Amino acid sequence: MPSPFLPRFVDLPAELPIFPLAGPVAMPGIQLPLNIFEPRYLNMVQDAMGGDHLIGMIQPLTGQEEVEIPLLHKIGCAGRITSYSETNDGRIVIVLTGVCRFEILGELEERHGYRRVRVSWDRFAPDFLTEQDGIVNRDRFLTSLRNYVRPRGIEIPWDDLKSMADLDLVNLLTSHLPLTPEDKQALIETNTLADRAELMRGLMDMATASSVEGVEQRH
Repeated sequence: MPSPFLPRFVDLPAELPIFPLAGPVAMPGIQLPLNIFEPRYLNMVQDAMGGDHLIGMIQPLTGQEEVEIPLLHKIGCAGRITSYSETNDGRIVIVLTGVCRFEILGELEERHGYRRVRVSWDRFAPDFLTEQDGIVNRDRFLTSLRNYVRPRGIEIPWDDLKSMADLDLVNLLTSHLPLTPEDKQALIETNTLADRAELMRGLMDMATASSVEGVEQRH
């Protein structure tokens, strides 16, 4: 059952504050912890807490990561602040729970130092569907995942994965696997679950093949 605190699709706002960040991404239904310390983003979080609790996570374009006002990808994912705590050293620690992906239509005037955008949600309305066509071959997908995480020392709770729905599994891995920002962006922009799972399997297989090839070349 979806949380009663999450907005309905028809209630999603036309404008969003955005947090440009390469690497960590939000995905529908997945929790993303964030440590906020820059004054402009402290302002953003406090303003969001006084409103609908929504923040748009968006990645800068490649090469723009260290730019003060980076150019941005057009597709991101909004999350709702579902946990909030303040620290004695002036930071705010939050957890965003992904709600729905969005497309940037245009940029608005800054507010309190942070950026805001006009957005469309229409392309990603399926993010509100709990049942979608799933992973075509789940066993093959999990084999690719095992091969990917083994040489990287990533611990996976395999017993928990057995009972996890395909949608939650793929979105969780999109958010938390150490894929490149470019790979994560490709996954964010892939609309259907089945296509996203197939793309992720391909990305994991390529990364595994590259790591094996690197080991062989070193020897």
